[in-house]
Amino acid sequence: MLGSVAGLVEICLMHPLDVVKTRFQIQRCTTDPNSYKSLGDSFRMIFRTEGLFGFYKGILPPILAETPKRAVKFFTFEQYKKLLGYVSLSPAVTFAIAGLGSGLTEAIVVNPFEVVKVGLQANRNTFSEQPSTMSYARHIIKKEGFGLQGLNKGFTATLGRHGVFNMVYFGFYYNVKNIIPVNKDPTLEFLRKFGIGLLSGTIASVINIPFDVAKSRIQGPQPVPGEIKYRTCFKTMATVYREEGILALYKGLLPKIMRLGPGGAVMLLVYEYTHSWLQENW
Repeated sequence: MLGSVAGLVEICLMHPLDVVKTRFQIQRCTTDPNSYKSLGDSFRMIFRTEGLFGFYKGILPPILAETPKRAVKFFTFEQYKKLLGYVSLSPAVTFAIAGLGSGLTEAIVVNPFEVVKVGLQANRNTFSEQPSTMSYARHIIKKEGFGLQGLNKGFTATLGRHGVFNMVYFGFYYNVKNIIPVNKDPTLEFLRKFGIGLLSGTIASVINIPFDVAKSRIQGPQPVPGEIKYRTCFKTMATVYREEGILALYKGLLPKIMRLGPGGAVMLLVYEYTHSWLQENW
C-alpha cells in the first residue's frame, strides 16, 4: 500500500516529463521538421500542437500499472532482502541484489502497460483525436497478440531497464543513508534523505537509460510501417549506436533525470514517512 501511494504521487507530478522523454527517445533524425531541438522546444511544440492534455497522453496505463507496480517494487525489495539475510553477504551487496530482484519482478508486471503507454505517447494527434487506452490495447492484441511481438514486445529491454535501475536506486540509497549520520533536526533529516534519494534516482537514470532507449524503440512506431527494425534489446542498442552514435543511447536523459531524480526522492520519502506514521499510529 505504501509503495502504491508513493507511486501515485510520483506519476501525477512527473508524467509530462515522461511524455517528453519518450518523444526524444523515438526521435531518429534531427533534420526532420517535426523533431524537437531542445527540452524547451519539445514543451512548446507539444503545447502548441496538442494542447495541455498532450502532456498527459498515456497516463492511464501508469495509473493502472505503476501504482501496483510501486507496491511490488517496495514489497519485493523487502522480501528479497529478507531472503538474502540467510546468505553471508555484505549489506551493500544485499541491497543491490534485492534491488535487482525487485526490478525484474516489477518489469514482469508493468511491461504490457508500457507497450500501450509508449504507443499513446508517440501519437502526435490532439488528445481528443487519440484512441482510448482500452481501444489501443485491443488493437495491439487483435493485430499482434499477447506475445513478444505484441502486448509484451520489448520485454527484455524492460527487464534490463527496471533491473538495473532498482539495483542502483536501492543499493545507493540504503548504503549511503547508513553511512551519513542521522540528523536530529527534522528539517535537516528530511533534506538528508531527499538529497540521497535525488542522487539515487539520478545515478540510476544515467546508468539504465540505454535500456530505456531500446525499450522505446522496440515498443514505439517503427521507421517503416509494417517492417520491424527494432526487435531485441541488445540488437537495438547496437543498431542505434551504429547508425546514430553513442549519444543516441542517452536520448531523453535530461527529462528522465528531471523526472526520476526528484521523483525517486519523492517515492522513497513518501514510503518511509508513511511507514513511520503507520508504525506510530497503528
